[in-house]
Amino acid sequence: MPLLRLIEIFLRETGMPRTRFGRLCAGDPRLVDDLRNGREPREALRKRVEHFMNIYRQEHA
Repeated sequence: MPLLRLIEIFLRETGMPRTRFGRLCAGDPRLVDDLRNGREPREALRKRVEHFMNIYRQEHA
């Protein structure tokens, strides 16, 4: 599944604002907007974002 789709699902599930998400997982508050505008993430960023979402879900379950 594309990374942006995973992020959109996560944001809907958690109610987290997109800028907070970007800041917490990648130190980039524009991350989600950039992905929506066509930015292609490298593998390292994809892994970091997926790891953040997995840990967040475990801690807030």
